[in-house]
Amino acid sequence: MSKDHLRRHSSVVVDGVDRAPSRAMLRAVGFSDPDFKKPQVGIASTWSMVTPCNMHINILADEASRSVNAAGGKGVVFNTIAVSDGISMGTPGMRYSLVSREVICDSIEAVTQGQGFDGLITIGGCDKNMPGCVMAMVRVNRPSVFIYGGTIQPGAHRRDIVSVFEAVGAHAKGDIDDEQLHEVESTAIPGPGSCGGMYTANTMASAIEAMGLSLPNSSAQEAVSDNKKDDCDRAGRAVLNLIEKNIRPSDILTKKSLENAITVVIALGGSTNAVLHLLAIAHTAGINLTLHDFTRIGERTPVLADLKPSGKYLMSELIEIGGIQPLMKTLLDKGLLHGDCLTVTGKTMAENLQDVQPYPENQDIVRGFDNPVKKNSHLVILHGNLAPGGAVAKISGKEGVEFTGKARVFDSEEVALKSILDGGVQKGDVLVIRCEGPVGGPGMREMLSPTSAIMGKGLGKDVALITDGRFSGGSHGFVVGHVTPEAAVGGPIALVRDGDTITIDAENRKINVDVSPEELEQRKAAWTPPEPPGRGLLAKYARQVQSASEGAVTDKF
Repeated sequence: MSKDHLRRHSSVVVDGVDRAPSRAMLRAVGFSDPDFKKPQVGIASTWSMVTPCNMHINILADEASRSVNAAGGKGVVFNTIAVSDGISMGTPGMRYSLVSREVICDSIEAVTQGQGFDGLITIGGCDKNMPGCVMAMVRVNRPSVFIYGGTIQPGAHRRDIVSVFEAVGAHAKGDIDDEQLHEVESTAIPGPGSCGGMYTANTMASAIEAMGLSLPNSSAQEAVSDNKKDDCDRAGRAVLNLIEKNIRPSDILTKKSLENAITVVIALGGSTNAVLHLLAIAHTAGINLTLHDFTRIGERTPVLADLKPSGKYLMSELIEIGGIQPLMKTLLDKGLLHGDCLTVTGKTMAENLQDVQPYPENQDIVRGFDNPVKKNSHLVILHGNLAPGGAVAKISGKEGVEFTGKARVFDSEEVALKSILDGGVQKGDVLVIRCEGPVGGPGMREMLSPTSAIMGKGLGKDVALITDGRFSGGSHGFVVGHVTPEAAVGGPIALVRDGDTITIDAENRKINVDVSPEELEQRKAAWTPPEPPGRGLLAKYARQVQSASEGAVTDKF
């Protein structure tokens, strides 16, 4: 049967006498006469050797391409970039991490539109790969499937990358010596895959599955596994089915499917970065999602998974008991998920979950509703005179729900980290790390190094940290990020001084500095904005980026 009706985009590129030059070019990269009549599927690979998260994705891309070809299409693999959060963390290079999300999205859009692909498969491994891939899928709105690169296997003694960051703090405290630190460093990362807890990569993979944009179980597979290869094989067939039925991301991504993603992220105890990325994905899709939606959904959704960083278990251990599908089935049965949402299987969420079996009875990785880790969301949206535009706190409950202390103000992550490691931070301090927002960084760096140093020094319950930057999914403790407006644009966080009393009240969702409005106005009048960067990618980003409360997107004008 002719597949001409499936080639609405590629036919413009390859059909007709006048397209002979295009066909000539494509023959050189492996096309034959029959291939010009097949639907073309672009396969966006984030493979690179800059990080273990992505070092195997070329293999997955080849698997997906073979599957597309076997299903009657023509797979075309192309690359985009990756920036490793774990490697760049705590350095100036981390400023490029969130920026890379926009570069990834833009580059996939450029290739997909430029080459006229009829469908799209995207494969992401590190934190910003995944939202960047999804934003591109939404932008081009071709039948699309996302494949998660998969989680890493545990290191020795169940270690992961956060174990190394926290070992640095323990070393500074004197709890471990150089040899012990080297042993942790040498054994924590055994091979390919994304960081092993419910950090940002596994959080976003789970959110994308809950949105219906990846196949069932794609988020809960180890990077090196037969299951992940099977995921790639199924994705090839799935994208051809989506092309056949003309099911596009705009048919799948809706306000309700985003609400499903938020619910699953909360139940898993996921990363604060999910707030930023889901807002950005919603913006790209033209869907009205705000910080209020996270509060509204959080009031009714408990944290059920006891996963790192604040819990005990790794993603690989969740995989062993069934991944996130049984959790989603439980949430659906409790009326917390919208079962009528369409997914990339061509079926609804409820249909996908219909035959999913519950977790084994003897496991304690995912708790029941009668014994939650936390009765409502750990992602707490705060407002107050310190964050009139909102802030995002990660409150597991283990560190309490309220903190009042004296401000210790730092204008960069590096200066704050040095003070923590040198013993300059004391119990009762509220660390204020500012000028790290989307504009001020530029790039909104993650504060994993300071939070890990705090935990490693045993101050997790005794010190709070607030910032206009972000937190890694590996951060835990009493932490508040995404403070808006940020310091670089004159937000109140720019006006805080050492010794000011700051109160964080997660129960009432408030964050305030005990300074009168009149005093804040006087400080604002004396404030001088920082000099913006002059040229290059960061300068362009700083000029275009929106606030964290709007997802830090760069295409809103």
